Amino acid sequence: MKAAVYYENGGPEVLKYEDVPDPQCHPRGVIIEVQAIAIEGGDTLNRWRGPLMTNPHVVGYQAAGVIVEVGEEVTHLKVGQRVATVNNWGSHAALRSVPARNCWPVPDGYDIKKAAAIPVTFGTAHDCLFEFGRLKAGETVLVQAGASGVGVAAIQLAKRGGASLVLATASSDERLERLKPLGLDQGINYRTHEVPKEVMRLTDNNGVNVVVDSVGGSTLQGSIHSLAYRGRVSMVGAAGREPMVVDVSSMMGGNRSLSGVFLGAEIMTDRVHDNIQSLIDDAARGELEVVIDRVFPLSEAAAAHAYIESRAAVGRVVLVP
Repeated sequence: MKAAVYYENGGPEVLKYEDVPDPQCHPRGVIIEVQAIAIEGGDTLNRWRGPLMTNPHVVGYQAAGVIVEVGEEVTHLKVGQRVATVNNWGSHAALRSVPARNCWPVPDGYDIKKAAAIPVTFGTAHDCLFEFGRLKAGETVLVQAGASGVGVAAIQLAKRGGASLVLATASSDERLERLKPLGLDQGINYRTHEVPKEVMRLTDNNGVNVVVDSVGGSTLQGSIHSLAYRGRVSMVGAAGREPMVVDVSSMMGGNRSLSGVFLGAEIMTDRVHDNIQSLIDDAARGELEVVIDRVFPLSEAAAAHAYIESRAAVGRVVLVP
């Protein structure tokens, strides 16, 4: 099969489009013919510094497609079924082997490219807001990196969950404008404004109840400084690629909290599995919008990764074999 592979960590240029052996089907797994690959921020981080679990390595968490082989112990899935899948690696390829538990059926008629982008992206945003952020109707939310895949999901889910004010940051006014139809109330251009000060101005110096932070590094400090009394930060990534060095002293006096969120730690649980299926079904009914910024052929995976790292995208970038 064809795949985007690399032999060493580095920038997007390490990705090569090559022939590699077809994957084998595990007795408790399936093989899918990949139709769409949603590139995650974690995919670019793994390419940059993550362990190479195979040689050459095929990176990637999320892909959707059609089942072409079913393991002998799998009874709830069948050949020909469309599914969205998640695994630790292996999405950037024409075929993919995944555990059956990591598959979610895609409703008939729903765009397979959009389905590919839901499990990690929307599942993570939902956990950040509700499971760990404990968001209640009437509370206020700040989404750091609002134009990212998780950001786009978090804006919609926060508004749907009854948030009275949804704020988000992005690198340009143009990107922020594109988020307003999704539920963004006020955008903050982090290149021209100091985020905590702008948050306080927009909340009458109260701060926000919940922050979803997928950036980390120095941005995380701004998230902490943006909190209201008893506010909660859900820290879910390190897209900024900076050290996580922060001063948490301001949290104690305001009874604030900081939670690390990693969907993968609970993705095999019934809670997360069922929630992801619900989110896919909601999107298929038109209740949630999966924003796809650009689609690249798999052969141009290096260009797609470079485009993501340019921070020009709004939503997800998708590869198609």
